Amino acid sequence: MSVPGTQARRVGLLLGATGAVLFSAKAILAKFQFRYGLDALDVMALRMALSLPLFLGLGLREHLRGNRTPLRRREWGQVLMLGVLGYYLSSLLDFWGLQYVPVSMERLILFLNPTFVLLIGLVAFGRTVSRHEWIAMAVSYAGVALVFAENLHLEGTNIVRGSLLVLVAAFSYALYLSMSGQLIRRIGSLRLVAYAMTVSTAATALHYALVREPERLLALPAGAYGLALVNAVLCTFLPVTFTMGAVARLGAGTAAQLSALGPVSLVFLGGWLLHERITALQLLGTVVVLGAVLLLTRAGANSVPIASAAPRS
Repeated sequence: MSVPGTQARRVGLLLGATGAVLFSAKAILAKFQFRYGLDALDVMALRMALSLPLFLGLGLREHLRGNRTPLRRREWGQVLMLGVLGYYLSSLLDFWGLQYVPVSMERLILFLNPTFVLLIGLVAFGRTVSRHEWIAMAVSYAGVALVFAENLHLEGTNIVRGSLLVLVAAFSYALYLSMSGQLIRRIGSLRLVAYAMTVSTAATALHYALVREPERLLALPAGAYGLALVNAVLCTFLPVTFTMGAVARLGAGTAAQLSALGPVSLVFLGGWLLHERITALQLLGTVVVLGAVLLLTRAGANSVPIASAAPRS
């Protein structure tokens, strides 16, 4: 491997790890926002509205730097799909699920993201999955089932609804990561992020306008806006751009594996900041799932398209 390749990999690892931690912190902020009477759609609408100027500025910066590769009609369709899957549907379902499950359960389900990317690589890109990768995936799901059973006993039947919502959110985000590699080659990660987030914001605004009065967002407590701003900048704009930079340099699978660092960072934050119960069985399930995720090999990480060169940054 050349020196530039080694340097690009190191930068990609740093971007992916930092993005994963910041992105996962949105769960803590959402829980605090719920205390102000907001629901999942409110949290999403504020998040997207406040982060949109940053992404528009990013898109303009890329345009002025000469990144003007025209998109074909099919590629515009892919951008629309990525915008809906990645940061509209995935985030909305995740916030919705957080209304029913503790952060510890949401964190554990998100550990499954690398296994989803692996399975997408198998179905959509024709890669083979080795025996030990199948075993690692089986152990991952067994660990989640272990903690789910305990949460079902402690939290009640709402845990089923919330867990399913977070599970679909994780799968939606895995699709986003898997499908993004081809477009990154063509237009670069930052330009793709700007386009996809603009689509996500439009989808969120349309959803909000269809089901409630937009004026509601102008009459919230001051604290809710402060949390929303932190969510928009530190837990949306920065991690989204960091993650796409990691995908461009490392591949979607490796970026998905790095996403495990984010949920790990929330192991005790939920108990410390939100006073959520942490049990020995939950910690055991976390160790089991994380260990299984780490068993997925580097070859498995490249199960989906990877950009051939680092993007402009």
